[in-house]
Amino acid sequence: MRLINCPVCQRKVDIALINKHLDTCTEQPESVPPPAAPAPATETAPELTSQPAKSVSSLLTGTKSTKKSSYKYENSQKRTLSDSQSLSSDHEGNTSIEIVEPEPKVRKTDPADELRLLKAQAKLPLAERLRPSSLEDYIGQEHLVGEGGILRGFIQNDRVPSLILWGYPGTGKTTLARLISHATKSRFIELSATSNGISDCKRVFEEARNEYKLTKRHTIVFIDEIHRFNKAQQDIFLPHVEKGTITLVGATTENPSFQLNSALLSRCRVFVLNRLTSDELHKIVSKALLVINKTRKLVHNVPILRFNKEAIGYICNIADGDSRSALNLLELADSHFMTNYSLEPGKHVIEVNAEQLREVLKRTHMVYDRVGDAHYDTISAFHKSIRGSNADAAMYYLGRMLKGGENPLYIARRMIRIASEDVGVLDDSCLPFAIATYQAVQFVGLPEADLALVHCAVKLARAPKSVEIYRGWNELNAKLDSEPEFASASIPLHLRNAPTKLMKEVGYSKGYKYNPDYKDGRVKQEYFPEQIGEMQFLTGQHLGLTPDPDL
Repeated sequence: MRLINCPVCQRKVDIALINKHLDTCTEQPESVPPPAAPAPATETAPELTSQPAKSVSSLLTGTKSTKKSSYKYENSQKRTLSDSQSLSSDHEGNTSIEIVEPEPKVRKTDPADELRLLKAQAKLPLAERLRPSSLEDYIGQEHLVGEGGILRGFIQNDRVPSLILWGYPGTGKTTLARLISHATKSRFIELSATSNGISDCKRVFEEARNEYKLTKRHTIVFIDEIHRFNKAQQDIFLPHVEKGTITLVGATTENPSFQLNSALLSRCRVFVLNRLTSDELHKIVSKALLVINKTRKLVHNVPILRFNKEAIGYICNIADGDSRSALNLLELADSHFMTNYSLEPGKHVIEVNAEQLREVLKRTHMVYDRVGDAHYDTISAFHKSIRGSNADAAMYYLGRMLKGGENPLYIARRMIRIASEDVGVLDDSCLPFAIATYQAVQFVGLPEADLALVHCAVKLARAPKSVEIYRGWNELNAKLDSEPEFASASIPLHLRNAPTKLMKEVGYSKGYKYNPDYKDGRVKQEYFPEQIGEMQFLTGQHLGLTPDPDL
């Protein structure tokens, strides 16, 4: 049984019976004896007014209280009243204290100040204006910062370890690092490998050491584009991360396995940020449109924009998981429709569809849809230019893809395929050359790896062409798919492996002629299954024989 003091008679009452007891106290005040030890006058008023909007009964039952509530005391009791209380007497001479709920204070925003702030923010890039300030506003990367996400737990508990954020551009690496700065009690320093050098890092390390000695306050150092530091420069972080002088948070778009020092990488956790989904980009674009329209209406005094579903989908498709790219495209459209629009009389909204956006972005932006038609059309034109030995056309399409933001590793992978499919056995050096190009892109990255891609494309275009293995392989696969007996024919016993005595006794490997034991390695021996007999897929013919009538 849990006892509490009744606020009227000061008796101790079981909490389960407090509601019934309060009804009795307030209905029959004359029967309530005075408290054994009345509290001083200065202490009673605060006790009664600490929660003016709710009675004790409402607190226990969860019901809403009325605006006014009255507690009655005998005349002998004296109380000091606050400004929110007033005295009144009934016909029986009992004094009633009436507690009036104060009006809630509403913070009024000065429209002039709000407009001034909006004008100042209008000069910032849209991506910066929309950067979230809390995890609740962060969109994407649910596997890391969603409910139960491991990184969310680190941030909320202020126990962030040294880590590397690896992901494509526009996936939220920098934003996530800045959210850590908002949530942590540690000192947070942001540097960029593109603008800060090793001397800046050394100064930060010294400040971090002194800060901890004086205040026991830890320091988190965020390095954006950390892969821009070469591996020798990255060594400077090792002792400070290992000793705990700093917590390192790095952001990179390149594979940490190739771009970061292995010793440093072993001391940091790597978190992979995925490309944003179409739904996540849709949320970001819709949120950005609200900001854009507020600015258009209040700052620029121009009609607002209304994008239909297809228009938003078009922007999300071009952005291909890159939120910054999506917002940049939206800003281009916003700038275009500042002056280039026509409205019907009485309308104040500019309706925007996908076709209008396509025309706008063709004039103001190099459109290369990395997941749509442009992606497949351009790589197809690139491949066919190499096949046709036109090195200049191959360079042209390569340039379009790189300028449009195509993944260079995707292009390098395609050239590895071309080396076998179109050049084949006539120039065996092309395949290792294409593989070396892929590795060069991995090790160096853009923009430095662009010439490696050009070098490989030109070599492949100028190499002699052979489709012998390509055609032979396709013919073989067609038979395997269409003729079940061809795919399941029994392998000859003399070609089978015989690792055990039992297999040898059964006849496995019996009669096999080991070619190196014979002159020139030539022997008479069957290699195909008996059921299908000898077949020939490689004819020795590298190209076709049909002349082009247009030549």
